[in-house]
Amino acid sequence: MRRLHVDRSRQLRAGQTDAEQWLWYHLRGRRLQGWKFRRQHQIGRYIVDLVCPDAGLIVELDGGQHGDQLIYDEYRTLELEALGYKVLRFWNNDVLKNVEGVLEVILEALASPAPHPNPLPEGERE
Repeated sequence: MRRLHVDRSRQLRAGQTDAEQWLWYHLRGRRLQGWKFRRQHQIGRYIVDLVCPDAGLIVELDGGQHGDQLIYDEYRTLELEALGYKVLRFWNNDVLKNVEGVLEVILEALASPAPHPNPLPEGERE
């Protein structure tokens, strides 16, 4: 099963959309203030577009086909958040027309870490 995900990740990297390529250009090689991102990375049963493991941040890019799968995307986001990740979603068009604005939102999210998936009850916090 692991091999299947590795092969699928390679396929997805080879067939990136223009928006994925453009955003990856700005994120790869620690170009965004030193943050390390990975693309087409497996988390749980999903392969996410981009992830910054150190910050627990997932960035998903949605094209026109995602308009027809909003419920699936919402469920997927909830599952990833349950694993402790913060998920940002952008339309491909936003990346292509306003990559600086997208990068600004990503930087803001990097500054505020993802909430712990299993927080302690109110009375047990330090």
